Amino acid sequence: MTVFRIQGGASLVGELEVPGSKNASLAILSAVLLGKGTTVLHNVPKVSDTLTKARLLTNFGAEVEWREGSLLVDATDIHPGEADEETVRAIRTSFYLLGPLLARNGHAELPAPGGCKIGARPVDFHLKGLALLGADVVLDGGVYKARTRGLRGAEIYLDFPSAGATQHLMATATLADGVTVIQNAAVEPEVTALAAFLNRMGARIEGAGTSTITITGVSSLDGCEFRVPSDRLQAGTYLAVAAITRGDITVRGILPDNQTALVNKLREAGARIDEGPDWIRVACDRRLKGIRVKTMPYPGFPTDMQQIMAAVLTLAEGTSVVEETIYESRIGHVAELNRMGARMRVEGRATIIEGVPSLSGATVEASDLRAGAALVLAGLAAEGTTFVKNVRYIDRGYENFEQTLTALGGHIERIEAGDTEEARQHPE
Repeated sequence: MTVFRIQGGASLVGELEVPGSKNASLAILSAVLLGKGTTVLHNVPKVSDTLTKARLLTNFGAEVEWREGSLLVDATDIHPGEADEETVRAIRTSFYLLGPLLARNGHAELPAPGGCKIGARPVDFHLKGLALLGADVVLDGGVYKARTRGLRGAEIYLDFPSAGATQHLMATATLADGVTVIQNAAVEPEVTALAAFLNRMGARIEGAGTSTITITGVSSLDGCEFRVPSDRLQAGTYLAVAAITRGDITVRGILPDNQTALVNKLREAGARIDEGPDWIRVACDRRLKGIRVKTMPYPGFPTDMQQIMAAVLTLAEGTSVVEETIYESRIGHVAELNRMGARMRVEGRATIIEGVPSLSGATVEASDLRAGAALVLAGLAAEGTTFVKNVRYIDRGYENFEQTLTALGGHIERIEAGDTEEARQHPE
C-alpha cells in the first residue's frame, strides 16, 4: 500500500491539459457492448476505475486491448458471462452493463454494485426505467437477474435527474423497438458525450443535454471511433489547486462552459479568472474570503467538487457554508481536514467552515475519491509535511496526479506506507 508524502507551502504555477473524462469513459465502456465489431476509444484515462471496467468487459466476451494511448474493444461476440463479484463491487458503473447486456442477449446477471461510500445511491430509477422498457429484473442473493422477451420503447420520467440512470436507460433504449422518451433527464456533459458516442455507433438520439431525450430504437449498432472529451472534474481540481496554494494555473483543452459554477464561486471568493475558447486560468495572490456553496445537478455546483472546494475554503477569511444536496454522507474529509488545523463542523447537510490563517501537515486518510483529492490540496497548502493514506481512492479518478502536481511546482511523492512512521520520526 502506498501513501502520498507532501511538503506544503509552494505556490503551484504552470499550464497543463487534463486526460479524458473518467465518468464519460465509464458510461461509454458500458454502452460499447451494444455495438458489434471493434470500437476504438481515444483519450480514455488510465485510472484504476477504467482499468477495472475494461477487465470486466472481458467477462462477457469482449476482446480488450490498450494500444498507444487508445482502447480497442471488440464486442462482436457478447454472451451473458459471469462477472466476478469483487470486480463488480469495485466500481459503481458496473451496474450500467445490465441494460446493454440485456439488449444484446435477452438476459443478464450482475452482482450489486459498489463504489465510494459517499451516501445512499439506490438503483431504483434504473430498475423502474428498465421495467418500463420491458425488462424483468429481480435481486436474488445479491445478484441482479434480468430477462426480457424484447425491449420496447417507453415514456420514462425520472423523479430526480440522475446522470447514471439517464445514461443507463438512454443506452439500453437504443436497441428497443419503438421510441423512448426520457423526461427530467440529466443534462451533464457526460450524458451528452455518451449520446454522441452512441449516435456515432448508429443510434438515433435527440435532445441529449436537455431535460427531454428522445431515442428511436434501431435494430443494431456497430463499432466506431470516438474521442473521449477532457475530464471537467480533473480540470476543476487543478483550478482549485491554484486557489488554495495562491498559485497561477492554466488548464487547456477544456470547455469553459462546463466549469461555470466552479469558476463563479472561485471568482466570488476573490480568485482572478481569465478564460479563452478552450482554456481557463486561475490566479490568486492573497487570502480568499468565505462564501456559500450549494451542490446541485448540472449546471449547478458539482457534488464531485464539493469536498475540494471545502478544502480551499478552510483557508478563506471569515465563515463559509458548503451545503451538500446530492449525497448525505459526503463528509469524510471534514474530520481529516480538522486534523490539519481546519475549523469545520457538520450541521445536517451543511458544513460550516471557519477560515483559519494556515493549515499544518498531518497524517490523514482518504475516505473516497474526491475526499482524497481535497486532502492532497490541503497538504500542498499546509505548513510542514502531510501524509495522505488510502491513495487507492485517488487513483480511481486521477491519472498521474503526483507527476502533474510536481510539474506545477508541488512537492509530492508516492512512498510505501511503511515509510510513513519512519519519515515522521526522522524528518529531513
